[in-house]
Amino acid sequence: MSSERDFGGAFNAPTMLLVTAVGAFAFIAMLVLGAYAPDLRSGHNGGSHALSNAATGFSGLVRLAEATGRNPTIIRSVPDLKNEDLAVVTPEDGSVNLAKILETRGPRATLIVLPKWATSPDAAHPGWVRVPTLDYSSDPESVLAPSVKLKIARTKGHGEPLTNVEFTAPADMHFLAPAVVQTITGEGLQPLITTPAGGIVLGQVGDRHLYVLSEPDLIDNHGMGDERQARSALAMLDYLNSTDSTSVLFDVTANGLGRSRSPLKLAFDPPFLAVTLTIFTAMLLAAWQALNRFGPVRRRERAIAFGKAALVDNSAALIRKAGREASLGSRYVEVVRDRAVALFRLPPTADRQALDARLEAIDPERSFAAAANAATGARSRDELLGAAQALNQWLQEVQR
Repeated sequence: MSSERDFGGAFNAPTMLLVTAVGAFAFIAMLVLGAYAPDLRSGHNGGSHALSNAATGFSGLVRLAEATGRNPTIIRSVPDLKNEDLAVVTPEDGSVNLAKILETRGPRATLIVLPKWATSPDAAHPGWVRVPTLDYSSDPESVLAPSVKLKIARTKGHGEPLTNVEFTAPADMHFLAPAVVQTITGEGLQPLITTPAGGIVLGQVGDRHLYVLSEPDLIDNHGMGDERQARSALAMLDYLNSTDSTSVLFDVTANGLGRSRSPLKLAFDPPFLAVTLTIFTAMLLAAWQALNRFGPVRRRERAIAFGKAALVDNSAALIRKAGREASLGSRYVEVVRDRAVALFRLPPTADRQALDARLEAIDPERSFAAAANAATGARSRDELLGAAQALNQWLQEVQR
């Protein structure tokens, strides 16, 4: 007995309500996490992008830009690049397709930072990398191919100052050459920053506001360890940015950290959040009403009721639906005739004409034959009803 009571107590109302609430909360949490999962990725994968803390990453420049009021924005969706502010794109290899990004940017200021190093993960420090060697020069050369054909050259650097070609370059933009300097050449490429020997480090593609930085070590995390390089990096961002800019965009879609527009996320973002909350509240009210009934439960009526009365009603409904009511006049005449024969003890073996004559003679003032003929010849429900009432009245009066 005690075990049965314990088993029944485990499924009492408070316990089941708690289980339902926990399940509903877990389901909603799963939906929210599924909607915002792409935004929660840290990007600490040792890549060369704005979220990476590795030596070849650019998170240091992002934090520095934020600390100096330049309002950096991490871009995870290509349509978000439709902004007049400077966009910094850092592809990790030449196989990355930048066509959509460049098409979206159009004439807006865009800085492409070419890859340089072949890296491998550091097993001792997650998110860090080892830099054993330089990448093949053919890899950065194909970043903008085939529309822009670049040629890579590499020389040793000794910390010498790089040269600003434009006289309008800011005074704080004075980079120093790293240990290995990667330079570029290409048709229609206009130099903005060069080595003392004339190799292009920062170039502009034709008359477009498309800029190519061949040397990532000037602005990556490794380069941000030098105060002068860091100051020059910020000055370069300001130099390349549009007039009256309010932010610097750091794209990570080229590094596989983008996200597509999710209908599920729209349900949790304004203005659709109000609709979601309304639906959720309606569901809560419906659940509350289901748990708390108003009044006793109404038993459903049977589709086919019991008893003779139900049988008669169903038969009448069937005849009415078939449109055969007017043809029942002769049947009703026979019912009244049989009732009268039994009432007046007339011989049941007599033929119909003889019986009708005897019934006609019972009351000369009321004609049975006339009422019977009217019922038999009825063509509509109303005519049949009037004739039936006349026969019924005749039967009642002859009994007196």
